Amino acid sequence: MEFPSKLISNAVEEFSRLPGIGEKTALRLVLHLLKQPNEEVKKFSDTIFNMRDQIKYCQTCHNISDSQICNICANPSRSKELVCVVENMRDVLAIENTQHYKGTFHVLGGVISPLDGIGPEKLKIASLLERIEQKGVKEIIMALSPTMEGDTTIFYISKKLADKPVKITTLARGVSFGGELQYVDEVTLARSIATRLPYENYLVKKEEREPKTSVEQK
Repeated sequence: MEFPSKLISNAVEEFSRLPGIGEKTALRLVLHLLKQPNEEVKKFSDTIFNMRDQIKYCQTCHNISDSQICNICANPSRSKELVCVVENMRDVLAIENTQHYKGTFHVLGGVISPLDGIGPEKLKIASLLERIEQKGVKEIIMALSPTMEGDTTIFYISKKLADKPVKITTLARGVSFGGELQYVDEVTLARSIATRLPYENYLVKKEEREPKTSVEQK
């Protein structure tokens, strides 16, 4: 698409870098900003810059925060003995929107995926283990998306915690295998949290679901 101004072209190109924003949508946004007073556009740009420049990550759970400790971890009414382990901030928001969870979180920053070059050392697993060791955590809910990568991550963490006095539960499988947690509706997600299962039970059920190989059958 040809533009009468290089400035417009550059602005459209930058907006088009955002996920889900095509060139036509980017142009519509640029033209909208063009109609706004200078102070409104400056406020918009300053807000975006300040967010990127000043955002912090909670020292306890690694969720995004305005301070060193996020509002959830700092809330005295939240149970510090119950920790919900999630992949990213979007999963925190999804679970918080159910209004059924009263514990705290731990954001791993991803899941183990060897094909993508993501090993355990690149995730916030070490700080989770340290937190369980030092903060008196009694139960962790493994609320990772039910994918191969998510299951691999759960299995790895459960092995690391095998000798620790902490209960490991997973979301009830109202969340379908292969799905992304952020796209699950709030009612299903709330029910999954409320009816979470011991991780050992999930392993048994998984083995029952998977067909045995010819070698195992022999």
